[in-house]
Formats: sequence, structure tokens, C-alpha cells
Amino acid sequence: MQSIRSVAATAIVALALAAPAYAVTADNFPPKTTRDLLALCSASANDPLAAAAINFCHGFAQGAVAVQIENDAAERISQHLFCLPSPRPAFQQAVQMFNAWAAAHPANLDGPPADGFFQFLRDTYPCPTGR
Repeated sequence: MQSIRSVAATAIVALALAAPAYAVTADNFPPKTTRDLLALCSASANDPLAAAAINFCHGFAQGAVAVQIENDAAERISQHLFCLPSPRPAFQQAVQMFNAWAAAHPANLDGPPADGFFQFLRDTYPCPTGR
């Protein structure tokens, strides 16, 4: 079984470089929509709020993935919400995949951030039947 840190790290990579750089504002904290989460996760390095934004993104992604994995284990879920591949996609590939997903699903960007994050993972990393 994959460790929570391993799974969370891949999810964080996908989010951290997921979209083009956005100007982060205080209104993005805490994220109310997936679009806000994308802004935080893709903050430009020269953005004054970059450190806070990226740290929030990392915590959000790691926490969301960990809770989902623990919930699946506790409830003995046979069909998981997502199954991250092994080996993990390259950093740039994860960025391209998230950008493509976001462009193809703009309606998902205005929903709650956890919903958009999990929908990306579900759409991008579907589980084989029975997993």
C-alpha cells in the first residue's frame, strides 16, 4: 500500500504547479472555490503572498489526500475515489494534466475547493475496477 506521504506528495505536485501564475490576494485565503485554490497553488515566486499561498496549498492537498485515504481504509471502501499511478508522473506532466483538466472543466472551478481537487484526481487518476 502506498504511504500517505507518497500519495499526498504526488497530489501536491499536481496542485503546486497546476495552473498559470495568478496574483494572490488576501481574498483567496481561505479558498472558497477551486479557482481560489488554483490561485494559491500557482502563485508566482515573486508574489508577496507566495510563501503563504504555497504553504496553504501544500497543507490543503496533503490533508485532503490523507483524510480520503484514511476514510477509505476505515470504511474498507473497495472502490477508491482515485488511484495515483506508479511511477508518479513527471512534475511538468502533472502541471499539463491539471491545466488541461481545468480548461476542460471550467464549471468545476467555481465550486468548493475540495470538490474540484478531488474531481481532478478522480478524472485524472481513475481506479481500475475493484480498487
